[in-house]
Amino acid sequence: MAKVTCPYCYATYPEKEITFRCGGLAAPDGRQCQPRRDPVRERLGDGASLPPAVGGNGRKLTATCQECRNVTTIQICPRCHAQLPVHYSKINNRMVAMIGAKFSGKSVYTTVLLHELRHRVGRRFNAAVIGADERTRRDFGAEERTLYAEGVLPATTVTGATGVGREPFVFKFSLGERRRFRNTLRHTVLSFFDTAGEDLESEQGIAQNVRYLSSADGIIVLLDPLTIPGVVDSLGLHPSVRPQGTQADSPINILSRVTEVLQKVPGVGPHRMISIPVAIAFSKVDALWDALPADSPLRQPSPDTPYFDERDSAATHAYVQALLHEWEGGQIDQLLAKHYRRYRYFGLSALGAVPPARAPGEARQKVATSGIQPHRVEDPFLWLLSRLNVIETGKD
Repeated sequence: MAKVTCPYCYATYPEKEITFRCGGLAAPDGRQCQPRRDPVRERLGDGASLPPAVGGNGRKLTATCQECRNVTTIQICPRCHAQLPVHYSKINNRMVAMIGAKFSGKSVYTTVLLHELRHRVGRRFNAAVIGADERTRRDFGAEERTLYAEGVLPATTVTGATGVGREPFVFKFSLGERRRFRNTLRHTVLSFFDTAGEDLESEQGIAQNVRYLSSADGIIVLLDPLTIPGVVDSLGLHPSVRPQGTQADSPINILSRVTEVLQKVPGVGPHRMISIPVAIAFSKVDALWDALPADSPLRQPSPDTPYFDERDSAATHAYVQALLHEWEGGQIDQLLAKHYRRYRYFGLSALGAVPPARAPGEARQKVATSGIQPHRVEDPFLWLLSRLNVIETGKD
């Protein structure tokens, strides 16, 4: 029996359980359903007035509203009543988890990554990347304008401990392909959820994200390399570059907690390795550039090929792996090697330059005067897509 995972609440259920929402249009005889508060959405903090939910067989693409007798094509999740993307159960859907320590730059990275996917990377792969729902289009558009047009960094992600749920951004990634002398489209729905750093500092916070992490098809773990104990001394950097934080923010602790959650996923067990591909992405590598040789893979631009370049990625992985052992970060590599079947290291910079200190009276920090110049932000995401057979893999 086909199963579906909601891209908003991450609940998994049989396709036939997908329900519908009335379109709210007037029927030929004048009957029309009036908008009202949906009790399910209201419990999740959404008090908007909506047409009523309609029962039906989710395997079909339509259902008939029992109140107004109109036919509707609007499918909703039976658990959270969020509207599902068009034909959601009939196309590929992938959940990409985005996690990392507080102040590792997750919100900035997510915004820049999606901007790059919709523009430069989209052109590279001849792909269209669009928001799959109105809220994604509205809210992501606002964050994109704030960062790119106003040059202001996003606000810190709200922790789940507040009880205010932040819904993920959901996008449709469409690739053109040719089959038997005709052009077709292959769609993949991508769900991005940004977990607050505080949610990874306690078992309670991690527990709130169990469904999210265990439903992920791929995970990007964003880590600040300056929090690895030996980095600053090994590279001869000024001690002031060290982030201010507690031991709970260390990469090894974050990875340990995430690993414990994933070990609870059905099918893993105490003696099996975790099969979910995990991209370990070290952010803000622009802070290290001056201390790295000019031929370092971390300083080279991403390939511009219409496929994932495995050779380039493997070289970067091996380079970062060697640096970890030099930086007293060997524990990170040991943990990953012993618990994960597929993991890979990446180095990136979402902004391309360290933002200036916030001036007195400024509510939010601004980007550097040089503007946003992302460096290899797409690499972890493209690696995940290649492992999930969404894009092709090649070697130069």
